Amino acid sequence: MKHGKKYNEAAKLVDRNVFYEPDEAIALVKKTATAKFDETIEVHIRTGCDGRHAEQQIRGAVVLPNGTGKTVKVLVFAKGDKLNEAEAAGADYVGGEELIPKIQNEGWLDFDVVVATPDMMGVVGRLGKVLGPKGLMPNPKAGTVTMDVAKAIADIKAGKIEYRLDKTNIVHVPVGKASFTEEALQENFNTLMDAITKARPSALKGQYLRSITLTSTMGPGVKVNVAKY
Repeated sequence: MKHGKKYNEAAKLVDRNVFYEPDEAIALVKKTATAKFDETIEVHIRTGCDGRHAEQQIRGAVVLPNGTGKTVKVLVFAKGDKLNEAEAAGADYVGGEELIPKIQNEGWLDFDVVVATPDMMGVVGRLGKVLGPKGLMPNPKAGTVTMDVAKAIADIKAGKIEYRLDKTNIVHVPVGKASFTEEALQENFNTLMDAITKARPSALKGQYLRSITLTSTMGPGVKVNVAKY
């Protein structure tokens, strides 16, 4: 893969053979984020889990203390009083059955997170083929299937992120923007790592966290020392 001049310059600052302490890695990732836009800082965690086994799945959510720096659009499926509650709490879109054809037939996906009350999951389930592959399906473990829609919306808007294994048993999550201070990124990173560490499946034998890499949208990856986790 051919990289541009900026990337190559940034890559020279990173020693590929070194596993950096988190604070050093964050400083480096900020330094190598040289794009003209505010790059997202992401963490990629390779685990020793085998996601094909249900008991080795990792899935959950955590509220980052300093948010993600991204404006998140929330769609809420609800009915009755819960519709008004969701609107009052700041949901971007609120509705029920009438939204199904819009998403299914018109390909409308102008939202980042979907929240649903449990009594709406029968309706939302019909969107499984559309929302599932995009990781948008509401899930009780992530706190997105709940009667307390106001709290769910407040948490999401405050910087709640979901983490889950992908098909290659890696967790990919944003921890902020390049414009964040090192302290803010460090706080977010520590909060995420605490949650991931606690989410270790009891069925897992052997090493849990194989590697941790920090990277910005356009920058090179920086390896983090896994030892302390």
